[in-house]
Amino acid sequence: MTVEDSRYEAVSSRDARFDGVFFFAVATTGIYCRPSCPAITPKRENVSFYATAAAAQGAGFRACRRCRPDAVPGSADWNARADMVGRAMRLIGDGVVDREGVAGLATRLGYSARQVQRQLNAELGAGPIALARAQRGHTARVLLQTTSLQAAEIAFASGFASVRQFNETIREIYAATPTELRTDARSGPVGGAAGVPLRLAFRGPYASARVFDFLAARAVPGVEEIVGAPGSRTYRRTLRLPHGTGIAEVAERPGTGNWLDCRLHLGDLRDLTTATQRVRRLFDLDADPYAVAERLGSDPHFAPLVAALPGLRSPGSPDPAEHAVRAALGEGTAPFSPAPLAALVARYGTPLSAPDSALTHLFPRAEDLAEADLGSPAGRFPARDLCRALADGTVALDPGADRDAAERSLLTVPGITPLTAAHIRMRALGDPDVFPSTEPVPPGTERWRPWRSYAAHYWWGVKGGGQG
Repeated sequence: MTVEDSRYEAVSSRDARFDGVFFFAVATTGIYCRPSCPAITPKRENVSFYATAAAAQGAGFRACRRCRPDAVPGSADWNARADMVGRAMRLIGDGVVDREGVAGLATRLGYSARQVQRQLNAELGAGPIALARAQRGHTARVLLQTTSLQAAEIAFASGFASVRQFNETIREIYAATPTELRTDARSGPVGGAAGVPLRLAFRGPYASARVFDFLAARAVPGVEEIVGAPGSRTYRRTLRLPHGTGIAEVAERPGTGNWLDCRLHLGDLRDLTTATQRVRRLFDLDADPYAVAERLGSDPHFAPLVAALPGLRSPGSPDPAEHAVRAALGEGTAPFSPAPLAALVARYGTPLSAPDSALTHLFPRAEDLAEADLGSPAGRFPARDLCRALADGTVALDPGADRDAAERSLLTVPGITPLTAAHIRMRALGDPDVFPSTEPVPPGTERWRPWRSYAAHYWWGVKGGGQG
């Protein structure tokens, strides 16, 4: 059976496990869909397959208005892959092409713009501009259907250079005008003051209680808070974004739906795409729990754990530099006490223009901590040296960073141990294949690749959850 035959079987069975992994288009209708689209299955000879929504759009297909293929989870490949394509997709998701252009993307990757264009086209069927354009279209649709902003405001907030470009793109992708898309919304647009409501999709089971427990145990006062009772909690945190500040609110949804409800309050709506992707990384929403379960469930050490707790995630970070500093100060490698980090935030963090409940500050920038008093001698000097390395670029931890190179540079910082570097690689860089531990672990960790980070979370659960 060919790959395309296997994909057609997934389409025929409406298998949601493959939503975001690939897209299919139908020649007779001119639309493209997610594999789980509830429409009547088209004939095989009329179907073609694409690695990305941008590739389907580039081939002349418009998005299905029934299954909304632009709203699927991202492919887990972009987190698992350490090559140029995976790094590029993480950077494009963070909005780098919109802010810095293809030249900026290529510089961050260490390749020429021509090499980046050629490689993305060869593997994904679309170049960086087309991929960023598809992302802008999705952002525009969300704003059209969830806010009362004028079309011109939405155009520029989504990253379009002009209203004309915005209108043309919406017609191309959705076969509808912006006004028609707004009319099609299931509920009327909300006021801008209420923030932007989102449904952040994920695939498969999602162990939300464990994720919220994990974040609650490590919440830094002033920057993060969790409110509500278990089962109906809301995680809230401040965000430092390219064009301003923001506050993200994410609600716990135990066992219901295939999304998390999120609301973003942004100082500048141009940050919507970036903020969304950073929250997705924090909650590990692009993971493939089926692949994790298949690999770890075949190991006798983990099979009972995987069966008992399906959908366990490996939380990331919305700000890699922030997490690196927190790790250098002991988070994850020692019993966590929020008091020292809370004092650090109060003294060196950036105050919000207006406090929002318990949220008062952005976490300090590395530049602000390079000469700061960072607390006890045990953590002061490694963290200070790390802040200096982050500030001068010796250590680079952006979403597209080469993880091996980043780990090597971290280990050149005095006092940064292999364990701390591994924690930073796991959470700050979102690496799904890291197993940081100071304790003896079952033999055969190579068998758990490329999902060792998930194995670590299962293992910490057995050991009482003291790390990570």
